Parts: sequence; structure tokens; C-alpha cells
Amino acid sequence: MIETKPVGVSIIITEPVAIAENTSSADFGLIGRISVRDEKQRFSGGVRWQHAGLDDEISLLSPLGQVMAQIVQDNEGARLTTSEQKVYFASDIEILTEGVLGWRIPVAGLQYWVQGEHFPATVAIKHLDSEGRAVAINQDGWEINYTSYFPTQSAQLTRPRVLVLNYEALRIKLVVDNWEAGQPVN
Repeated sequence: MIETKPVGVSIIITEPVAIAENTSSADFGLIGRISVRDEKQRFSGGVRWQHAGLDDEISLLSPLGQVMAQIVQDNEGARLTTSEQKVYFASDIEILTEGVLGWRIPVAGLQYWVQGEHFPATVAIKHLDSEGRAVAINQDGWEINYTSYFPTQSAQLTRPRVLVLNYEALRIKLVVDNWEAGQPVN
């Protein structure tokens, strides 16, 4: 079988950077929509994510805008508060969301992937278009496909608008409606 790649797409394999394990991506805030599907369930609604340093605050919203789950990760670990005010704790968001929601939010990588970058602590295969933007990233068992970017404004960095993440039977689609790099969204 002959494999082909789209014209203008280059493939880069990145090696892990040892010092990257306890670092985080650039600070950001975003508001968007998320849909999650696996063999057992489906969820769709809004998402609000504020990332600063090693801290994350993620709100999952119903289609009508009510907070269904508030997820916080800081130096004390991760906690999830449901709309019924039940509180759950774990060492990280991925373990917590898989245990409580039944599907995982891979925040360690997603904080980079949502910005069109790879997580520097593990090996990644990046597919870049002719403008150097990620078309796809394969990392840690996840396949991240970028289907849309915000329009570029002069020499500013282009930000992803639509990402589709696949891990085994889990599919997460994230559409970013409002993106503020370097600062949280108000």
C-alpha cells in the first residue's frame, strides 16, 4: 500500500524535553463549545477554560448555559464540583474526569494542543501545513486534528478554532468561539 500525504504538509517528529514535565503552556482563556462521544454516552454544551501557570479552571456548561461541572486543578490537586454541589477530588484532571464523568479531559496535553502545539514532555508526530500550522498531532495515544483556524491578522500567531481529538473510542470536538492568549477571558 502506498501512503500519500496532502501537498504542502510536512511531518515532524519531536523528542521529549526532560525539563518540560513540570511546565505549562502560555496562559490563556477561551470560551467555546464541546461535544464528547464514546461507546456509552454523548455530551454537548459549552466550555469555559482559564489556564494560568500550572492552574486550570474549566466549566462545562449545558446547552442553556448552566454550569454542569466546575473543574479546578492547582497545586493541591484536582477537584470537580457538579451542578448538585457534589465535590470529587483526584491527583489530576484526567483521572478525575474519567472517574466522575466517564470520559477524560487530557489537560496536560490539551493546554498545548488547543494552541496548535505539541506537549513537550513526550514524543509527538506533527503534521504541518505550508504556513507551519498544525494539521494534526499524534501524541500519547491521542490523535488531534485541526479543521479550522481563526483568520490571521498581519504577523500575529494564528490560533486554532476547531479541534477534533480521538483516543480509542472517545471523540472530543472543541470549537473555540472566543480566544484570549496570554490572559483569562472575562
